[in-house]
Amino acid sequence: MSELIQWLGTKEAASRLGVTLRTLYRFIDEGQLVGYKFGRVIRVKENDINAFIESSKIEPGTLEHLYPEPRKALSLNQDEVEEVELVDE
Repeated sequence: MSELIQWLGTKEAASRLGVTLRTLYRFIDEGQLVGYKFGRVIRVKENDINAFIESSKIEPGTLEHLYPEPRKALSLNQDEVEEVELVDE
């Protein structure tokens, strides 16, 4: 026997993903998430939302491009030049 499909409206689907409706529609339009149109109503399968969430996991070590190397400044003493690390607060 087939399983009963659990449908989500776009507002609930967007809320579960923590995104705006516009972003949800973009995910659907770009093919990242499957949407179904019944008349004027768009629905998303709950299982598809769960699969989308699982497929969006971030692999460790893939975000290095998002945080820059610490900036360095030169501290000038009378006889020597010393590198000092700047910390953004």
